[in-house]
Order: sequence, then C-alpha cells, then structure tokens
Amino acid sequence: MNASQILSYVGFALVVAGLLVLRRQRPVWYWYAVGAPAKLARIVVTYRSVMEACGLTEPPSRLRLALAAAAKRTPSRMVPRLSRVRFTASGLVLRIKMQPGQEVHDFETATERLRHSWRAYAVHVSALAPGWLQIKVVGYDVLRKVVMPGSPEPELLSVPVALRSDGDVHTRNFRTVPHELVMGATESGKSVYLRGLMAGLAPQPVALVGIDCKWGVELAPFAPRLSALACTPEEAASLLDALVAEMTERYELIRSVQQLGTGPLDSITSDIWGLPDEIRPVPLVVFIDEVAELFLTASAADEKRRDQMVTQLVRLAQLGRGAGIYLEVCGQRFGAELGKGATALRAQLTGRISHRVNDEATAKMALGDISPQAVLAATSIAPEQRGVAVAGDSSGGWSLVRSPYTDLADAVAVCADHAHATPALPGLEPFRPAARSSAFALAPDKD
Repeated sequence: MNASQILSYVGFALVVAGLLVLRRQRPVWYWYAVGAPAKLARIVVTYRSVMEACGLTEPPSRLRLALAAAAKRTPSRMVPRLSRVRFTASGLVLRIKMQPGQEVHDFETATERLRHSWRAYAVHVSALAPGWLQIKVVGYDVLRKVVMPGSPEPELLSVPVALRSDGDVHTRNFRTVPHELVMGATESGKSVYLRGLMAGLAPQPVALVGIDCKWGVELAPFAPRLSALACTPEEAASLLDALVAEMTERYELIRSVQQLGTGPLDSITSDIWGLPDEIRPVPLVVFIDEVAELFLTASAADEKRRDQMVTQLVRLAQLGRGAGIYLEVCGQRFGAELGKGATALRAQLTGRISHRVNDEATAKMALGDISPQAVLAATSIAPEQRGVAVAGDSSGGWSLVRSPYTDLADAVAVCADHAHATPALPGLEPFRPAARSSAFALAPDKD
C-alpha cells in the first residue's frame, strides 16, 4: 500500500468521522447536507413499489382499460400522484393527490408500513383539501436534542414553548386555549416548561400572577415580574377572592361600554378584546403551582377555606376568558379523589400537558377525555426523558412534545430585565411581591 492510498483511506475516515460528529452535534445541518437528499432519492425511486406494497393503489379507470386493450397491454394500477416535495429542518413534506375511491384513513392506517419502507423515524398524515393530503416524513428524532427554529416576533399571549415530534413548534396561545392543565412528576420537566412559558410572557404587556403553595420556592424567583404572589393556602384564598373581584369589575366595564340599543352594532362586545385600546384592561395570566395543595385539608376550618378556593377557581376557569384572565394550572397529582370541584375544574381546562407521571390515574385525569392513545403515550415516558410530554386539547388531537431546557437563572434574568413592564393592578396591590418586600424591610424589629 503506497502513501497515496493511505492518505485516501485517512481522508475517507476523517470525512466519515466528521459526518458522524455533525449528525450528533448538529442534526439539522446533517439532515440538510446528507439526510434529506438521500431520503428524497429513496422515496422517488421506491414510490410506486411502496404504494403498491402498502395497498395504496386503485384499479385502473375505464379509460385506462380501454387504452390498454387497444394496445394489447396489461393496465397498471393507479398510484397516488406525488405532486410536490418540500424540505424542512426535520424531514420532508410530500403533497399527494389521492386517486378516486381513496380516503385519508387509508394512508393513516399505513403510516407504520410507510415508515419502515422509507427508513424514516416517523410518518404523519394529514388532510389538506378534498382529494389532497400531506405526508410528513420525519428523518430523525427531533426530540432527542431540541433545537427551536427561529421565529418572528410572537403575538400577544402566544409563546412557542416546545417542539413536536413531527418537527413543528408547539405554541401556547392563550387566546385560542385560555386555560391549561400541566401535570408532571418530580424531575419530569414540568418546572422547565413553566420557566419557558414565564420567560416568554415576561416581555409582553401582560400581568402575571403566581400561586405557589410550596412557600413560593418555584415562583418567587420571578417576583420582579409578578403583579401578585401567594405562597400559602391562606394567601391563595385571599388572592383568588381578589381575582374574582377583578374579573367582576372587568365584566361591569364591558357591560357599561356595550350601550345596547344606543350605539352601533359593531361596537357591541362580550370580552375585553372588543373594548377600545385606551380602556382595555391588561390581560392577566395566573400560574398555579401544585394545585393539589389548594384541595388538601387538615381541619374543619381548612375544609371551609378549601371549598371557597375551589369555588373561586372554578369560577375563574368558567368566566375568566372574556375578562382576559387565563389559568395555567400545574401539579404532580390531579384526580377526582382530591374532592369536590376537581372534576369541574378539569372540565374547564381545555389545554392539557402531561409529562411523566407516577400513576396512570393522573394521566387519565389529564388525557382520558382526549384519547386512550394519549394516556398510553404519557404512561410510556421514561424517567430519563425529562421534558418530554403529551400535549393535547379537548378537541381530541394530541402530539408528543419536548420543551427546550431553560435554566432558572436565565428565566429569572429575563423577568428581572422586564420588571419595569409589570402592570400595577389596584385590586392586587396588597399581593404584589415588591410591595410586600418593602413592607417587611420597613417593619420595626420586634426584638
């Protein structure tokens, strides 16, 4: 073996090693450079044979039969037409025109066969228009190392918080899904999801309120950006009463502006978003950590307070959307055994996020009314898959998501940088962390 051959082998080994490193460290770059062209070539070459093997073809039409008979040939079966292919950072998007007699369900039942035939990580099918569908071929595990794509300036009350298993961004939009239930055991990634959401809302013109009955250890670091914070069940009861009073005032404002029968019809509104900008109240997002602590009681007095808190919480969930008050309810455990009001509260929480949970009952409470498959997916999350969750809503749709890691120090820094944007709400001023800290600092020493 001469020197040139040795150099060629060494160069080849270096290229292979470089590609392996690129695949692990920069999966998106590797996909665009190597994975996507190779996957497209496989799909184009094997398209007809794969469609035939998966039973996604139709008998020839009468015209084809007549032409084949005239030419004395055997007519071939009709294959769905591949009209367009688009590259994405996670895979390929195929636009397919179905043949007469086919439906989207035919392709949905064949997703596993398509995945194995094209050596893809996952295949997702969705309808586009009558006769047209979209097949999303995912080239690699996008949830192994979450890389959030660059996005334009987010809309008000909309935060991109996670990446879905099909490569799309999962966005928490409070305008479309006003209330959400977030479940997760210890070390499941629930707190990281909460940090990302808090950091995403901090720069926006919204009021943030925290109820953290773990003495504030989860939400107190974000105090500079919070308009109100309750750290004990007693404080939570008073704060929930204040929030209901705030909601009542907002509805009275809406009613006073409606001017039914006197003003133009287009001025009538049933929520704050139809009010003029100069009088519209600031939207308000309430974060509740460890919601089970609000339901637990140890005495008759606690039980009376619990009933009052749960009643106010259910009232906010039922009526808060129109007043611009939104709930983000988090906890490790949530079930009907918590007592009266738990099921009623869950029914009002449209959005559902379930990280790894300690028991199947919690997963069923969060996702049981969405899909049995979603419950199975939530109970299958391994302990080492921190941040992986099942995201669903009451419409029945669900997907596997993973939120990017957000360091607590980074989230706190974002909240501190935007502390000046914290709205001052008169009804919640007694619960504002900054005001309470000043009061404690000026309090005389009892010693």
